Amino acid sequence: MRTIGNILWLILNGFWMAIAWAFLGVLLSITIILLPFGRQCFKLANFALWPFGRTAVPSPTAVTGSTIGNILWFIPGLFLALGYAISGVLLCLTIIGIPFGIQSFKFLPLALFPFGKEIVSARDLRDDIGIARASRQ
Repeated sequence: MRTIGNILWLILNGFWMAIAWAFLGVLLSITIILLPFGRQCFKLANFALWPFGRTAVPSPTAVTGSTIGNILWFIPGLFLALGYAISGVLLCLTIIGIPFGIQSFKFLPLALFPFGKEIVSARDLRDDIGIARASRQ
């Protein structure tokens, strides 16, 4: 089911948003100073292509620089967040598109504040939660 969702997401929204992320990543990577911003864009372009079965979680290795990066990122992130908001509303207008609209809305905070996040498999996340619960018992 996850693969079918990812294929439909790719056709409906993922391809275009991944192109937007990659284009912005190329523009930002041209200068050495903005290379960390370009790297974030490429990471999120990959996530935008195939999001079902993966999730963004706070990175345990995030440093103070991620807060500064998020503050500097906010203005360009508004344009990508606006794209996700518009596509989310359009996808939610149809009954079949509601899961994809919800997925699009999940990208909103990630588009605005991408630093300090890590993309992980949902299966790995469930395994980590199960291990933590078992160790508490």
